[in-house]
Amino acid sequence: MDNLRGALLMVLAMTGFAFEDAFIKYMAADLHIGHILMLLGLGGTVIFALASALQGQPVVTRALVSKPILLRNLGELIAAIGFVTALSMADLSLVSAILQANPLAVTLAAALFMGETVGWRRYSAIAVGFLGVLMIIRPGFDGFNFASLWALTAVFALALRDLATRRAPPSVTSMQISTYAFATIALSGLGLLLMGGEPLLPAGFPLWPLGGALIAGCTGYYAVVAANRVGDVSFISPFRYSRLLVALAIGIIAFGERPDAWTLLGSAIIIGSGLYTILREQRLKRRSRDTAVKPT
Repeated sequence: MDNLRGALLMVLAMTGFAFEDAFIKYMAADLHIGHILMLLGLGGTVIFALASALQGQPVVTRALVSKPILLRNLGELIAAIGFVTALSMADLSLVSAILQANPLAVTLAAALFMGETVGWRRYSAIAVGFLGVLMIIRPGFDGFNFASLWALTAVFALALRDLATRRAPPSVTSMQISTYAFATIALSGLGLLLMGGEPLLPAGFPLWPLGGALIAGCTGYYAVVAANRVGDVSFISPFRYSRLLVALAIGIIAFGERPDAWTLLGSAIIIGSGLYTILREQRLKRRSRDTAVKPT
């Protein structure tokens, strides 16, 4: 029953993130990227800072300037700029499909930079998964969209964020980490506005898309944390890919998108490779635990 609850919560989380992406894409049609980042960053900072305060956690700590937190915020900043830029220039379905390569990028980066052991099977799955990415991007062909490179940049920046999170000091809570991340995004948006000579606040823009993005994003964040607490990671992790299915439906219904066969095939390859990598990793962890407790 816990795994079923965890799976449902994971689907809810991914649905929330997909709707957040849709609201961002809607805003990107009329707003400067800096406005989107600044407004979302400020909203998220206020929400998570209040949540931290209600839980009796200090918002500002010395860990704020620790190397893992700084690296995590750098990854979050680059990913936010890359992702929002991609959404402003390309279809939601295309950007979401490329984003599904994130678990593969995390596994590859962990092997290259953190010394984690990755066997030939997972390396092969990673290679196949990024072949799927190339099928979506199609560099050098008529279907190539430069915005896809921004999405790919976001994938690797998110990998940096996720790996740095593993090294974050245990004393730093999830609420504090989220507060720092959103504050960094807000500052990056402000910087983009100042460099571009844009007004700090948009004129006459309705607030409902911003509110929708914040509600959907915070719902997704809460649900993904709850899912990981009630369900087995090996069971619930594959349900992360429901985000792409929801994004495809939103793209078709709300934005009139029509993903081509190459995008759909590439997406299927990425998901298949990612599922294999997740399940293989969990199987190896179980085998390692079983070996560790085996009586001698």
